[in-house]
Parts: sequence; structure tokens; C-alpha cells
Amino acid sequence: MSKTIYVLNGPNLNLLGTREPHIYGRATLDDVEKLCRTTAAHHGLVVAFRQSNHEGEIVDWIQEARAEQAAGLLINPAGFTTTSIAILDALVTMEAPVIEVHISNIHAREEFRRHSYVSKVARAVICGFGINGYALAINGLAGMIGAKE
Repeated sequence: MSKTIYVLNGPNLNLLGTREPHIYGRATLDDVEKLCRTTAAHHGLVVAFRQSNHEGEIVDWIQEARAEQAAGLLINPAGFTTTSIAILDALVTMEAPVIEVHISNIHAREEFRRHSYVSKVARAVICGFGINGYALAINGLAGMIGAKE
């Protein structure tokens, strides 16, 4: 079994720490990456951590995760959550578990943010825990795939 999990981040997450800190907090994307790597290491997993503002690049990485037979995939699709059928179609091809993560509680925000194409294929959805949601997602994924504690 592969020990690699992909953590993919969508548009504008490169601005974490400075963009709407009252919603997303002051942690940066570098902080998220460190948290993911540390949490994954506790389970003997390694992380391929990526962020893009471009939908096609995210689709390419999902296909790469599938080709590499990744153990799992976490995705914060950000602005593509509510719009990207292309990302949904790529995720449908994943055999490994897909976990959807959002920093804010998308269900307590504007109506348009409450619909997620990704949720249709995600094994689990975590939202509203700030960046700690990534750690929760990795811990949950580790349990799903039987990774060591």
C-alpha cells in the first residue's frame, strides 16, 4: 500500500493569513503544510502538498494521485467547491478515499457556498475547525486506510 496522501488546495488559499482573517484565521498555507506533514508522519504517511489557482492543474494532480495509487486524497477545493464539475469528474476516478476539507463552516455562510460538487464523491467532509480540520481529516483518513498510529 502507498504511504502517500495528496493534500490539494484550491484558489486563493495561497493568501491564507492575510485574506479575510476574521473568517480564515491568521495561519498561512505554510502553517497548513507543516500541520499536515506532522500529522501524517504520526501515522507513517507522507504528504504531497499542493495549491493552485487553476482548475486544470488541480485536475492534473488528482489524476497524478490516481496514477501513483495514493493512499488517499484530501482536498480543499475553495472557490471550485461550488462550480467545478471537472474536479468532480476527476475525483470520481479515485479508488482511494477522498476527504473534503474547508477552513470555515461553509453551511453557516452565504447560500451559494452550501452546495459542493466534491461532497458527492467525498467519503467525509470536515468544515469549520479552521486549519485544524486538515489534521482531523488526516487522522480520519489514516483510520480509514488502516495506517499505523
